Amino acid sequence: MNNYIEIKNLYKIFGNNATEALSLVKEGISKEELLEKTNCVLGLNNINLDIRKGKIHVIMGLSGSGKSTLIRHLNRLIEPTFGEVMINGVNVLKLSNKELLEYRQKNMSMVFQKFALFPHKTVLENINYGLMVQKIKEEIYLEKSQFWLKRVGLEGYDNYYPNQLSGGMQQRVGLARALATDAEILLMDEAFSALDPLIRAEMQDVLIDLQLELKKTIVFITHDLDEALKIGERISILRDGSVVQDDSPQKIILNPADDYVSDFIKDINRSRVIKAKSIMTKSISIKKETVPIIDGEMVLEEVLQQITKTNHYFVLVKDSKNKIIGKITLKELLKGIQRPRQEIKKYA
Repeated sequence: MNNYIEIKNLYKIFGNNATEALSLVKEGISKEELLEKTNCVLGLNNINLDIRKGKIHVIMGLSGSGKSTLIRHLNRLIEPTFGEVMINGVNVLKLSNKELLEYRQKNMSMVFQKFALFPHKTVLENINYGLMVQKIKEEIYLEKSQFWLKRVGLEGYDNYYPNQLSGGMQQRVGLARALATDAEILLMDEAFSALDPLIRAEMQDVLIDLQLELKKTIVFITHDLDEALKIGERISILRDGSVVQDDSPQKIILNPADDYVSDFIKDINRSRVIKAKSIMTKSISIKKETVPIIDGEMVLEEVLQQITKTNHYFVLVKDSKNKIIGKITLKELLKGIQRPRQEIKKYA
């Protein structure tokens, strides 16, 4: 499976009676009951996740769901109450303080919501900070910093200070600083949520374009499903510290685990998200006829355009090797686009 990060039986309880509270949580007590009985707050409840190497894994949920608490366990900014975090075979929780510091410097970078730039340092100095603390030679870190400055579209802004830049430009600096260290793992905690919608979409595109080349292992925290669906190759949805669904974006849209997940996806424009290969009828015996042949990665909105444009009632679907792998009828297409009728519950 090539799992790079493995989170096993992870619990986090905030409070002075964590040991007692942990026993109660394992017995099934609710988050509200735990707070009332022990004055402890349940942060994470038996998290088990596998995160693949070189993929963007999105952790999402409402405020207080535990997503930011979870990501901070990966670099041990927060210590767990119980559980295990394995990264490429290394048990992060067993590292000494010295080993942990070295591990963070070489293997992880983090991009924060509020940019977290040094206001008294220039753009270039902010980018090369992570390289300087690794005691890399000056000519090397200056060359790397200039390279990433250019890659994120800020060439010529070397000597500017953060307060002279827009929010989107500041986050580009934060992203360049994280990438400059060449760490395998990139942790992004609500990295784009403080940006205006247009700038946010632009930064998402920047990240996607860079990831196509870099293939970093990215753990991305967000509360926005549109953002999760756009950038995530896998999405884990949290509620009250527990994982309620961990799946591909397509399966989450087509098969939400419960009403809580359904509440997230109810306003999604399914035609612009669901891919042809997700709803096609698979077949190995389909003959190529004089009908449209579409790519399996095409979204349903584009498939509908193909069908209406050619006056056919179905299309054939091909894979990346141009092999015919299935077909979609007009009836199947309309069913895929239509939002399921169900009563959706509200959650605070």
